[in-house]
This record gives sequence, structure tokens and C-alpha cells, in this order.
Amino acid sequence: QVQLVESGGGLVEAGGSLRLSCAASGRFFSSAVMGWFRQAPGKEREFVAAISWRSAGVTSYADSVKGRFTISRDNTKNTGHLQMNSLKPEDTAVYYCAAGRALSISQDSFDYWGQGTQVIVSS
Repeated sequence: QVQLVESGGGLVEAGGSLRLSCAASGRFFSSAVMGWFRQAPGKEREFVAAISWRSAGVTSYADSVKGRFTISRDNTKNTGHLQMNSLKPEDTAVYYCAAGRALSISQDSFDYWGQGTQVIVSS
């Protein structure tokens, strides 16, 4: 079992930055793929970024965030992060941390989910 708790969300002006954190419990996390997804009001949840189990592992990003967001993890601390720079109003969403079996953009590959943290980007 893995429990995930996100933090770091908030209100920021366009062009600003936020760093989301994901604290994990459970030994599985260190061998799991970690991902971030987001859900904007009235829209389906979508893939944002993912990183393989190694702390300096393979990463994958949605085209909409590539070059602005950076995913990282520290398996010694069972934590993951999503550094978000050059934020845009369209980045406004609830952001979810997830842990899963495969480096994939599909939510079906992720078995464990956090409760989410709200990010609001004002124009």
C-alpha cells in the first residue's frame, strides 16, 4: 500500500512559480513510477508528468508543460516534486500525485492517488 499526500498548491500570478510536493508512505514508492496529473474545472483529469523509479530516472511530460515544469523525486525521503515555472492561467487545476507500475500517460497505469492540491493562476 502507498499513501500519497500533496502540498504546495496555492494562488499565483501568471508567470510565477510553484513547487508541488508529494509525500509518500510505504516501501513500494521507491520502486514505483511517480506521476502528476491535473484536473481543471469542467474537464477530465489529464497527464502532466511522470518519472521512473530511479531518482534521476526517465521522465515524460505533456506537451503543454514541457520546458516549464520539472518532475523530480528523492527516494531516500519518499518524496516527489513538481517544479512549475512560467505558470499560465490555463494551468489552473487540482494537481494529483500518483504512483504506479509503468511510465505511462495513462491513468490506468497508476494504482495509488493523493487527494490533490489546488493551483490557481491569475491573469
